[in-house]
Amino acid sequence: TSRNNNNNNNNNNIHQSGSRWFSSSSSPPQEEFALSHPSEVDDGKVERGRIVAITSGKGGVGKTTSAASFAMGLAQRGRKTCVVDFDIGLRNLDIHLGCERRVIFDFVNVLMDECTLNQALLKDKREPNLSMLAASQTRDKESLTVDGVERVLAQLAKQFDYVVLDSPAGIESGARHAMYFADDAIIVTNPELSACRDADKMVGFIWSKSRRAELGPSETEAVSQTLLITRYSPERAEAEESLSIGDIEELLGLPVVGVVPESKDVLTCTNMGSPVISLGDDNPAAGAYSDMVDRFLGEEKELRFVTPEPVSFFSKLFN
Repeated sequence: TSRNNNNNNNNNNIHQSGSRWFSSSSSPPQEEFALSHPSEVDDGKVERGRIVAITSGKGGVGKTTSAASFAMGLAQRGRKTCVVDFDIGLRNLDIHLGCERRVIFDFVNVLMDECTLNQALLKDKREPNLSMLAASQTRDKESLTVDGVERVLAQLAKQFDYVVLDSPAGIESGARHAMYFADDAIIVTNPELSACRDADKMVGFIWSKSRRAELGPSETEAVSQTLLITRYSPERAEAEESLSIGDIEELLGLPVVGVVPESKDVLTCTNMGSPVISLGDDNPAAGAYSDMVDRFLGEEKELRFVTPEPVSFFSKLFN
């Protein structure tokens, strides 16, 4: 009897943030959600944008770089897209999109009802289908609540086809809130063991602690998770100096949506405030991001830039 009572208590106290409890044992009525029930998005019963979380376990693997290019790629293909910076206190997405001087209101201002959502949204100067909601640099991550985040995402999902969440690394508050409402999750990792191990932890958190996980398979599908490998060097992988694509797939058990090669252009684009994908398909890194967007939207494409470039006779001779 004691064990049953403990289990019931645990089931009723799985997740708390803000003013509402979320229970995996008894799903709340649909009308309690500001953001529509996930199953209605999957089967097309309601017209709202999909929530896509770009996340990772380890910092520095290229999440924000990837979020900026992914959102730009969706917008270039005619999808109305908003990318949201969830890294409260450490805002960087605005730099990648070249709009850091235009930020007046931010995500937390909207949460606190200090401005309207439309006042805080920034339209991209190059792509009319792309908007951004910046993170706060002065507030604490504890400003985020489940109710508040859901309310803002519900408003965004009514206006946009895709709402891309640029999650901070790890499992702190910003990351937890970003992955909780995700319909899709793109896990970003580098071809190194520590990054893959941390990514594996994030995969587990999404499987078990997202809203879709709480609702369960009887009510909705699980979060669709895919893998984006960045800073990949086929030469190093062939020389067994880094993990190969096969190694990473085996470690994480997720389908690969894209492989972005190591490129000096990434840093150049960040400093210029331009997403890497803007360099065009002839650039390897930009082409890889473009392919990744197409695969996410359902197009079948072979992976490029994943085999070593042939070495010329003179390179072999002099090296």
